[in-house]
Amino acid sequence: MTDARPRRGRPRDAEVDRRILAAARETITAHGYAGLSVDAVAERAGVAKTTLYRRWPSKARLVADLVSGMQDEVGLTETGDVVADLTRLTAGIASSLTAAGAPLVADLTAAMAHDPDFGATMRERWAQWRRAAVDLLGRAAERGVLSPGLDPEVTVDQLAGPLYYRLLFTGDPLTAKYAASLVEAALGAHLRHPEGPTSHDR
Repeated sequence: MTDARPRRGRPRDAEVDRRILAAARETITAHGYAGLSVDAVAERAGVAKTTLYRRWPSKARLVADLVSGMQDEVGLTETGDVVADLTRLTAGIASSLTAAGAPLVADLTAAMAHDPDFGATMRERWAQWRRAAVDLLGRAAERGVLSPGLDPEVTVDQLAGPLYYRLLFTGDPLTAKYAASLVEAALGAHLRHPEGPTSHDR
């Protein structure tokens, strides 16, 4: 009798993924999005082009995963204290943008406008992160911590937008203090009462 079960290929090597993404980050930092090529990344990572293409079918997908990984390093943790959670998130984004640097952020922003595949992929990833933050604010409003007049989507925009404005236009530092002031300005008038990690469970 013939075994009809599908055969599994070799599991994906996480170390190879790490080397490719590290090489992509080094290459794009040095040469920008337009100057990044699959050949250069594969050579820097010490892998065959076919190995890279099996994981990422296009340059756009590779860079999108690279940027998403940088965003994932920030993360969004919900502790029950909406002010602390959003302050931690905003400060994390500020730190990530500072580490990337204005030239790279500007280059990737321009690439989103000029490369439809990259732009669509990045907007999809960004929408997932934005939805998580919007939902966090919505749950805080349901607990009665925030007034129902607060618009969660506008609030998230008020937190993220100024960070990019400072980085790309004014050049002022993106400090943790500045991140906290953004959260205070966005939520202050809508806070009904403070909450701690377990206050809504008492």
